[in-house]
Amino acid sequence: MGTPINGLFLDLYELMMTQACLEHKKNELVVFDYFVRNNPYKGGYMIFAGLNPLVQDIMSLHFSDDDIEYLQQTQMFSEQLLDYLRTFSFKGSIYAMPEGSVCFAGEPILRIQASLAEIHLIEGLLLNTLNMQTLIATKASRIANATQGKPFVELGLRRAQGNNGALVASRAAYIGGAEGTSNVLAGKTYGIPTVGTMAHSWVMAFEDEQKAFESFSTTYPTRSTFLIDTYASLDSGITHAIAIGKKLQSKGGNFGVRIDSGDIEFLSRAIRVRLDSEGCPNAKIVATNELDEYIIAYLTQTNSPVDMWGVGTKLVTGAPDSALSGVLKMASRYSNGAWQSVMKLSDDPEKASNPDIKQVYRYTDRDGMYLADLICAANEYPAINPHITHPANTAKHSYITNAQNRYPILQAIIEDGVVTYTFPQLIELRSRVSEEMNKLDSTYKRLLNPHVYKVSISDTLRDTKKSIQEKRIS
Repeated sequence: MGTPINGLFLDLYELMMTQACLEHKKNELVVFDYFVRNNPYKGGYMIFAGLNPLVQDIMSLHFSDDDIEYLQQTQMFSEQLLDYLRTFSFKGSIYAMPEGSVCFAGEPILRIQASLAEIHLIEGLLLNTLNMQTLIATKASRIANATQGKPFVELGLRRAQGNNGALVASRAAYIGGAEGTSNVLAGKTYGIPTVGTMAHSWVMAFEDEQKAFESFSTTYPTRSTFLIDTYASLDSGITHAIAIGKKLQSKGGNFGVRIDSGDIEFLSRAIRVRLDSEGCPNAKIVATNELDEYIIAYLTQTNSPVDMWGVGTKLVTGAPDSALSGVLKMASRYSNGAWQSVMKLSDDPEKASNPDIKQVYRYTDRDGMYLADLICAANEYPAINPHITHPANTAKHSYITNAQNRYPILQAIIEDGVVTYTFPQLIELRSRVSEEMNKLDSTYKRLLNPHVYKVSISDTLRDTKKSIQEKRIS
């Protein structure tokens, strides 16, 4: 189920705790939740991504003979641990929101039930995969919202964090809404449409800019986009592009121009006037150069005549957020023949976790629009308009009103070490994101000061949480 991943892709303390688990016979069944403390970009939502590759990696995770030999050489680990690692395979269960789902800070996005040692060995892999891809998919979704229906493509290979970072960023960006990628390996690996124009070096390789455009157009007569800002966008650049573009049009083709520097609002308007006045109304304008959702939103709102956006650095790096605040925390453990709810306490209420084996219910109105998410005990079936409590401040409570439906979001993905879920194709995940975003009110999607989506806990979960807090404090 994919290329086996090296088991040593973890933090040292995970191995140290795994050895202690085995030595002290603490390798009991536990339940952990993956959740994100805060929505990235001070935004109103996230797009969950990375589930399919995570499951493939978990199911293929192994420790090779070379890995075992390396660990032996450190003289830190017992033969008991090394024997365990030699035959390791994941035998636990995972429940998760479908990849491409809209999700929110504070709620379980994924739940794992497995032995404590198993979770130690996959924790780093899980957080690395889900945090990065969810961050990039969310960024891509914000950019897609900003374009208001016009296409954008991901061009970030050269600015991404390493070759694997570039590859998975292309995947996540495509899920989140990018129409294509410049990354050819991502095209092959994931079936993402690939896009490309030309670089300034192509233009500079010729004595004459027009000759550079003409040579390129003979090689690509049906897909030439001319980079016009090498010397002067509104002088030689657009003049030469139109001259060559008209030749393509006379043969039934078309062309485009790309702006990669300068004042995009001013240049795009002036270029559109030139194109239209000289009989090239179908020529497309592509804009690149350090774009993000804020710049694109402004230019879209001012009706700048850009037909396609190319976004690189600030998409694939998740700028300005360097990482997602996703964590994996224990919620329950099986001890003395029964499940016991546990939680992390903290002086900071926002960092306290929610206990118990949980499910998340999503509430919708009569039109199917999302109203609120309710975190419940897994064996609960909440009322259609229940009493709810703030997950971090149990003194704050209210009711969900006007709901017409609710349904559980976490689905079985792996059960007792067997993958039971059928993963959709990447194009289907894009469609899911689009459908989900249409069910989220625009107030949650705005870039500045978005409305806070209501994520709450049930009365049952509130009482469990208060009981643990009072017990620990007393």
